[in-house]
Amino acid sequence: MSQGSLVFAGGGVAGIAWEVGVMQGLFDADPQLFERLFAPNTRIIGTSAGSAVGAQLAGATDIAEAFATQLEEETAELGADIDALELQAKFMAAVEDATSPEDARRRIGRLALDTPSVDESVRIEVIRSRLADTQWPQRDLKITAVEVETGEFVTFDRTSGVELADAVAASCAVPGVWPPVTINGSRYMDGGVRSGSNADLAAGSDWVVIVTPLPGVGEPGLGTIATAELDALGGVPTAIIYADQASITAFGPNPLDPATRRASAEAGRLVGRASAERVAATLAETL
Repeated sequence: MSQGSLVFAGGGVAGIAWEVGVMQGLFDADPQLFERLFAPNTRIIGTSAGSAVGAQLAGATDIAEAFATQLEEETAELGADIDALELQAKFMAAVEDATSPEDARRRIGRLALDTPSVDESVRIEVIRSRLADTQWPQRDLKITAVEVETGEFVTFDRTSGVELADAVAASCAVPGVWPPVTINGSRYMDGGVRSGSNADLAAGSDWVVIVTPLPGVGEPGLGTIATAELDALGGVPTAIIYADQASITAFGPNPLDPATRRASAEAGRLVGRASAERVAATLAETL
């Protein structure tokens, strides 16, 4: 049996809902494709919002349950009053004159440490509410984060000796918004500080599917995922599912607003349905 990778990228609360919606749409259109994508030996890679999606779907939460949760009005999610473009401008200012990618990440780490936010314990409880099961699944789930002081990029899995909720919270700790997460004496922030998708972690797979709540340029979304990350995959069949204009509209200016969840999930479901045939065709010889 071929060994593939599912890559879930970052995108805030709206991105979680959208990515779950995409998976529901794939299931709607082609249940057999969905089951093959989630074969027991599939590697699941999650960054930021994608870490929450990956942890849910790699574990005890089935897709129907995950999708239904995104449609509920009541939620334990905390809203953050931010403008995505303004936050991006803060990041750009922070990394100006950085001498290396690690230096850039350290500078963003200082921004994360210096920004007032909710108490870390409050944020951890929000993350726990996203997970039906807080135990690591037996399958190969990798969750990305960045150490704030060193800028080191790390991945957590079931062998790391780290609680699943802490790993997801670290990956979702958007600098300048949410507090870094303390794990074994170090503090960690959003894995998206290194890359929105970290798709190169799928290197060595026989096939790759990348789900990203960002608009692509052309087919199959080149321009959203860094060329170097795609090159690292070694030319294996790769399908990228990216957000269409209706999805971008559903996200609005603040993807961390819990009020975006229903519209984002429904938009993602339509994208998933529309993408199923292309994904199946791309992976036909390897699934």
